[in-house]
Amino acid sequence: MADALGVAVVGFGWMGRVHTQAYTRLPHHYPRLPLRPRLITVAEEVPGRAEEAAERFGFASATRDWREVVADPRVRAVSVTAPNFLHREIGVAVAEAGKHLWIEKPVGLTAGDARAVADAVAGAGVQGAVGFNYRNAPAVEAARELIVSGGLGTVTHVRIRLFSDYAAHPDSALTWRYERARGGSGVLADLASHGADLARFLLGDIASLTADTAVFVPERPRPSVATAGHALASGGEPGPVENEDYVGCLLRFASGARGVLEACRVSVGEQNSYGFEVHGTRGAVFWDFRRMNELRVGRGTTYQDQPVSTVYVGPGAGEFAAFQPGAANAMGYDDLKVIEAYRFVRSIAEGTPYGATLADAVHSAALLDAMAESAQSGRWVTPQACCTG
Repeated sequence: MADALGVAVVGFGWMGRVHTQAYTRLPHHYPRLPLRPRLITVAEEVPGRAEEAAERFGFASATRDWREVVADPRVRAVSVTAPNFLHREIGVAVAEAGKHLWIEKPVGLTAGDARAVADAVAGAGVQGAVGFNYRNAPAVEAARELIVSGGLGTVTHVRIRLFSDYAAHPDSALTWRYERARGGSGVLADLASHGADLARFLLGDIASLTADTAVFVPERPRPSVATAGHALASGGEPGPVENEDYVGCLLRFASGARGVLEACRVSVGEQNSYGFEVHGTRGAVFWDFRRMNELRVGRGTTYQDQPVSTVYVGPGAGEFAAFQPGAANAMGYDDLKVIEAYRFVRSIAEGTPYGATLADAVHSAALLDAMAESAQSGRWVTPQACCTG
């Protein structure tokens, strides 16, 4: 019988729910996992939200103060899904209390914040996981294996896109996401952080970059009540948007490959249009999140007019077999967070990190800082975390 692992969730917006559901699904998809999460407590400062979450999902208790979670002896692992500006304080406190940490990206507002949390996790000897969920897609892992094995020859260039319309409406409420002090670097933190992680996951370290950013919706209405997600606040007093709606970035990889990373949160007509195109001297591979379980692959010695085929991933690709019995059976977004939860809990059980770690968060955050610096200076910048452990 699996041992119980007391878990808590701090912050209960949409992502807090996703983490909670991932914990509860683990026994169904990974019945041999030696630890079974038990929902101990949920913390959320919005009045009534924690209590509602406890009643709906079965947490043993609820609180408005995350410090009670850190002090609770029943809790061995904590998910931090609170706003970005709280990540450093809560993440460090969780680690220093000797509790394992699963924290959402971008792990604070700067690379310094991410390093502080990473150092706390390392110093406490606990396990740490980060919410870079797109790398968990079985098709993405299959693409990485194809690249690393030399199936595309020498990789020459890559394009990574993350376009969404979640902030396209001019009446989207002016929440913490649009404030520099609480949201950090806008679309860089929200979407480009995933792109930075995918770039390094697929092709390795980035030696230098140059970037441009823009704000396309300069004002938004202030909300009159507590909001969740990307609610509208029509008629509210307008206030300034302080961080970026768009980033375009040129990348030079340590391998010599070149890349383009582009992200936008106000792309009208684009709903979660995330993906990549990787080209090599003998082939190419293409992935679109909206067709998550497919790859388009072209390789061989034809070079010119080389055909491209659609490949449906199946058992044998990443963690696909834990969810579906055969190729072309679809997986979804929430499944990627179940994989993330599995790797986090497995890390705790075995004392060895699996999946995205705080070191990956530091690398991603350093790339974001470099993008912001380059956009301001107009120069090529070397990310400070490049080629470190």
